[in-house]
Amino acid sequence: MSAIEIMELILLPLLIVVLLALPVFMAITKKKSGKTMRRAMITNLCAFAAVMVCAVVFPLGGFVSAEETAEAAASVSATAQGLGYLAAALAVGIGSIGCGIAVGNAAPAAIGAIAEEPKSFAKALIFVALGEGVAIYGLLIAIMILSKF
Repeated sequence: MSAIEIMELILLPLLIVVLLALPVFMAITKKKSGKTMRRAMITNLCAFAAVMVCAVVFPLGGFVSAEETAEAAASVSATAQGLGYLAAALAVGIGSIGCGIAVGNAAPAAIGAIAEEPKSFAKALIFVALGEGVAIYGLLIAIMILSKF
């Protein structure tokens, strides 16, 4: 291992952590008056700029060879497909749960409103249908996700 690789693996992440922790350390140790808060904000902005400069000057991730790239591409494709199926399932599941909560709250209120005033049937039906639309939107998103594979 060369000195540059050691610096990239050990020293650079350590430097970034120190730069990010510096404003927090200043805010904890100093009293919070107007002048010190201004100084802490300037230190925070300078630390952020230093981290961004480190990210541009010392890019990490140059450790991949060409032989490993083909294997990685195949595994990423399989992982992406699995995550797509998971995303589709979450879209349908969470949309259906949201639909159940919305309809469970809107339907009794709609029935009560219709019992008091029969003219409000159309308005009540719209509110119940809006809740059911959440499940349909989740299903449409799932279909769009699955059509990518």
